[in-house]
Amino acid sequence: MSTAESEATLSLPSGLCHRTWERIVAARGLVEVTAEDGGPFRTLTSPMTPAPVGEVRVFTAADDAEPVAKLVYVGLAVEMIGLDSHMVFAFTREGLPIPHFTLDSVQGQGTYAFHLDLIPRVDLGTHLTYLDWAHDPLTETYEEVEGWPGLSKAAIGPRQNAVMSPWMLVHRADADAFVSIESAVTTYLDHWFGLLDAAVPEEVLADVADTDLPARDARNRANIFSPEVDKVWAQVARLIGEAAAEDVRVQLLDNEVSK
Repeated sequence: MSTAESEATLSLPSGLCHRTWERIVAARGLVEVTAEDGGPFRTLTSPMTPAPVGEVRVFTAADDAEPVAKLVYVGLAVEMIGLDSHMVFAFTREGLPIPHFTLDSVQGQGTYAFHLDLIPRVDLGTHLTYLDWAHDPLTETYEEVEGWPGLSKAAIGPRQNAVMSPWMLVHRADADAFVSIESAVTTYLDHWFGLLDAAVPEEVLADVADTDLPARDARNRANIFSPEVDKVWAQVARLIGEAAAEDVRVQLLDNEVSK
């Protein structure tokens, strides 16, 4: 199947997420971790239908010099309940201050939604130098998108917002606005690539020297992917079963590959 034919078969949420993680994988030289049969890392099934409803794909760095340690893509599509959900998290190494990248793109019951963010590695309220380096360059794009027609705030509370960054774009969208959001995804991704490709400035390293980066990352990811914080895990468990939902969640908690 050609690239054009493959793109034609993808829904809007699937296409956006696939183009994003495929760009990351290609740019960073990541290597896919497959199942024993050579297929995706996990195939997701549901008691609702005999056909597979999704997949988990996992990619890791080819060598220790690559700052992106692990990328996880999760796709779920169940036509009978109108769900088409795609999520990617690209995680940097535990000891680096470079943020993680995330994109979630969804169509559910006829409406679109997305979140886009660079997840900070330190407390932004006490690390202004880090904030100016890692996130402030996104401000113009963030403010522009916030004012776009066709977008409305997604139902996400302050508790869940607090474990992400203030630059997280998280909205429901009509079709035109959803298509347009790819420009913001490109801006966030290009900025993130710039952080990955350049040495971390000395002043940033000095600013974050008070933070145990691996320990803080472990606690932050435990909160981001906590079923108590993000109620989507209850919905996932109902769809694919509690054991499979927990297996998906475990892949996101650290940079190890949990077979």
